[in-house]
Amino acid sequence: MQIRNLTGYLLNLFFALVEGFLAIRFMLKLFGANASNDFVSWWYEMSDVLLSPFRGIFPAKVFENTYVLEFSTLFAMLMYAFAAIVFVYLLDVLLVKPVKKK
Repeated sequence: MQIRNLTGYLLNLFFALVEGFLAIRFMLKLFGANASNDFVSWWYEMSDVLLSPFRGIFPAKVFENTYVLEFSTLFAMLMYAFAAIVFVYLLDVLLVKPVKKK
């Protein structure tokens, strides 16, 4: 496997994991998961690191004192997806395939 393909694969894997963590956090908040549950608490702690640069940009909307629509999480997911596209593009530009001479 070429270094270019491996690097691209690892980069895509990293950003897919980031997106997955944030998507599950969004769903847990949206469906009103109990934050005192160990699993839910752990998930919030782990995803807090990813969300911290975007926290407070948009207000969270709370429905019936339980269900939370976190716009900051959606914005973070959008920004991480954009960053992934940019990094993969830069990887393609910087690690150009060598041209075979005839």
